[in-house]
Amino acid sequence: MVAFSLGGFTTLFAATEVPELVRGVVLLNSAGQFADPNAPPKAEEAAAAEEEVSALTRLIVKPLKEAFQRVVLGFLFWQAKQPARVEKVLKSVYKDPSNVDEYLISSITAPTADPNAGEVYYRLMSRFVANQSQYTLDKLLGKLTCPLLLLWGDLDPWVGPSKAARIHEFYANSTVVNLQAGHCPHDEAPEQFNAALLQWLASLEEEAGDQPAEPSLQVV
Repeated sequence: MVAFSLGGFTTLFAATEVPELVRGVVLLNSAGQFADPNAPPKAEEAAAAEEEVSALTRLIVKPLKEAFQRVVLGFLFWQAKQPARVEKVLKSVYKDPSNVDEYLISSITAPTADPNAGEVYYRLMSRFVANQSQYTLDKLLGKLTCPLLLLWGDLDPWVGPSKAARIHEFYANSTVVNLQAGHCPHDEAPEQFNAALLQWLASLEEEAGDQPAEPSLQVV
């Protein structure tokens, strides 16, 4: 499974849930954070348990909070999918802004026209981002059982090479390939990216020996 940015974290989660379907994971400048070592243990869980006890919270506060979140996140989604906004963000994370063309912009904005796109954005932001302490890289990597390749654009202003180095340090069965690219190494340095990916896939086949190859490569 090959995954990029937020899709990387999603794929990492999927690989820990159904390990029998995954022979290896490739992350490209993946999202996700490590747990804060200074955070009180299980503080969020205790708060959640206390919240469930309160009928007032369950019947009044929680619905109002959800309604407010939907309004705010709905506006943020509308703002984020505007072509001008997408272009500005892309040019800030690409090493060479000239790579940002109309085709690239439209390939990102097109899925936002799906009727369910807003709901997906809402669920992602309200459940994942708001509860990051429950979904951390160290927890997922602690469950991962397959080889991991980190193809990393070192010039990424969002997710720099230090993230790849930390993942590599945490997860022993991992390989790091650093590329001179920004947040989208597969698009900015496709020749280097493809060469590194094919070489790693070949190494998986060698390790598998005479075992039949598992089905297809999935890109997220």
